[in-house]
Amino acid sequence: MSPRPDAAAPGPGAEIEIKLALPAGDPAALLRQLQAVPALARHRPVRRQMHNLYYDTPDQALRARRAALRIRRVDGGGAPQWLQTLKTADAGLSALSRRGEWEVPVPGPALQRAALRDAPPWRELDPDGTLFDALVPCFSTDFERTCWTVRQRGGVLIEVALDLGQAVAGGRSAPLCELELELLAGPPAALFRLAQQIARRVAVLPLSASKAERGFALALGLPDAPRRARPPVFPRRVRLQALAPLLLAEMFDQFTANLHALLAADHPELVHQARVGWRRFRSALRLLRPVLAVPPPAWPGLQPLLDLLGGLRDLDVACTQTLPALQPAYTAGDPGRAVAWAAVEQSFQAAAGLQRKAVRLALREPLTGQALLGLTQWLEALADAPPLPPVPARRWARERVARLHARWKQARRGAEDAAGQHRARLLAKRLRYNIEALRPLLPGRAGRWLERASRAQAEVGARRDAVQAGVLAAQLAAPLEVVAFLRGVAAGLEPGVLGDGV
Repeated sequence: MSPRPDAAAPGPGAEIEIKLALPAGDPAALLRQLQAVPALARHRPVRRQMHNLYYDTPDQALRARRAALRIRRVDGGGAPQWLQTLKTADAGLSALSRRGEWEVPVPGPALQRAALRDAPPWRELDPDGTLFDALVPCFSTDFERTCWTVRQRGGVLIEVALDLGQAVAGGRSAPLCELELELLAGPPAALFRLAQQIARRVAVLPLSASKAERGFALALGLPDAPRRARPPVFPRRVRLQALAPLLLAEMFDQFTANLHALLAADHPELVHQARVGWRRFRSALRLLRPVLAVPPPAWPGLQPLLDLLGGLRDLDVACTQTLPALQPAYTAGDPGRAVAWAAVEQSFQAAAGLQRKAVRLALREPLTGQALLGLTQWLEALADAPPLPPVPARRWARERVARLHARWKQARRGAEDAAGQHRARLLAKRLRYNIEALRPLLPGRAGRWLERASRAQAEVGARRDAVQAGVLAAQLAAPLEVVAFLRGVAAGLEPGVLGDGV
């Protein structure tokens, strides 16, 4: 994360804003809800149509450098206005973004080389002019923007923009439904105060990906690709207080990015990666809690969503893994059994569809957005907190992970029943997630711990999946013979023994 500014407005060439996806997606309802927010109710909104065309080289050299270049046409209130904008971004993963922005009026829809003259990053991006000559259109966004300009005490000035429209690339399109709160004057904390006021009336979802990032994903044919773990790169001698916000922000972003994709896509891997992101976040939080300068907030508003995600994951695993793998053993060429099994699979798929709808309804609950926004604000506060006495991350990571490994070994030795096996599996997950996150700081033997923890987690997980399939089959009123078969399979999957050397 880049250094945070103090209580001051962004300077020239800087943009500070919060991006919020709006899960409800009903334009008329959103406008009514926003106009009922006290801070917005006193202001008349301005509506304009925006058409934006984004450029990059065929090999996406700008995207690789976290830069975006666009031409925007603004319609409304007279003749069209053309603006050329270069944006740059730091490596932060937060709905609160701090980006470089250089925007100038241009005479028409063509890119203007001279308009980039006063943007310092461009001289580094394109020192000899060859990059500009290679630029081609990549994708477009078209949306209606409804803007409120909010003035508050202390000289705070914030522009609130509701964007409703779509991104288009290569014959594909994706909806845009989001709210941007841009700080024009005042401290960044003012953005969160206004965002929380909005979140009490409107369901929101913190969003780290910009329109440009999502447009490029659409152009690549990956608009709803699962966001997998991407542990940040950090120096070996990093201080723990600098490392903690980086780790936690990446994990939280994995969680929220997959939640955002779940609003429109049904792929089971999105559910899986959302839960992985949350578990990674929780595991790192437990590990780091003693050295955090700011205690994390509670999140009771998230619990209904988390419970629904867990139920959906169980159904998805049964539909895509457990039942297909067991189908040949149950049917064994018997047409009657094949018909019964197909009916059971259909009931599981129908239940998964209903559970997915319930997850989306939970994302449309204001309490969910308030909790997610609270965690986003806490992560920003953690990065801004006054420094504690420095702790070398390398020594701390080795001690903490070795202690966690010892706890897992002890739990495995005492795992004689289902409860003990479940506890050992949870510790294996925590060990795995923390080793993956802190790998550059750990000794070579941590690689062996990671391999063994992953294998043990998979072994116990396979048995749990079979047990859960039997439980779900009984809940869905499957034929007793099918339920008995699934229970028998689960009973036959004894927990694996990895042997000595753990």
